[in-house]
Amino acid sequence: MSHYRLNYLQQIRDRGYRLTPQRALILDALCSLNGHATANQVYELIEAQAPAINRATVYRTLAFFCQLQMVSESQMNGATVYEIIQERPHHHLVCRLCGDVSLLEDHHLAELSQQLTQAHGFTADLNHLTISGICAGCQSGVGE
Repeated sequence: MSHYRLNYLQQIRDRGYRLTPQRALILDALCSLNGHATANQVYELIEAQAPAINRATVYRTLAFFCQLQMVSESQMNGATVYEIIQERPHHHLVCRLCGDVSLLEDHHLAELSQQLTQAHGFTADLNHLTISGICAGCQSGVGE
């Protein structure tokens, strides 16, 4: 995965924000971790390259990217994880017993989005959801 394909560095500039070396390093780290990375994992990856960057900078920068909707924040298996938002939204099914994470394509939520708009006049932000439950393997006793 690469933020270069999505041109995030230019998008930051185009929105009137400075592209700092810290921001570029953190985006690079998220990409190299290939999704669902904790802030601590991001910090540990860039710590050797840029020892001047502290954990607070990583947390602030990840929050900034989430605000710009370039990065998503999700809860998975008791941890807050971050992922580069890709061109097409996708979602996750997370088993609360075994921790398995499966992708859920966005089209599954299109009807829900339409119903919320029609019934409540509400436009939902369904860009990146994490849905907890129990996977088929755990339900059948295979995943235990």
